[in-house]
Amino acid sequence: MTKEIIFRTIALFLLAGFCEIGGGYMIWTAIKDKQPMWIGILGAIILAVYGMIATLQPANFGRTYAAYGGIFVAMSLLWGWKVDKIKPDMYDVIGAIVVLLGAAIIFYAPRKVM
Repeated sequence: MTKEIIFRTIALFLLAGFCEIGGGYMIWTAIKDKQPMWIGILGAIILAVYGMIATLQPANFGRTYAAYGGIFVAMSLLWGWKVDKIKPDMYDVIGAIVVLLGAAIIFYAPRKVM
């Protein structure tokens, strides 16, 4: 895999993660924090955009979503830290490192083409 492809896939993972977490957070606040309903509706639209962004990845569905799971974990902890002001503890950080390593292995490991 070339550096350009790796950079592009990481950028797509980050953009998809931002849309998924941000859209979900908007729905969360609309319902749980009794914010205006338009915030929840906008969040649902952003969640749909997330689903479209994921289709731009070069890998198959299962591998893309499995790798995204690791990125989602790490980004969710960062979101909670920056938006909700809940600092990740040592176990959060260790867990995020483990799942990110797993995501990288799943998505970027060299494979033989049959």
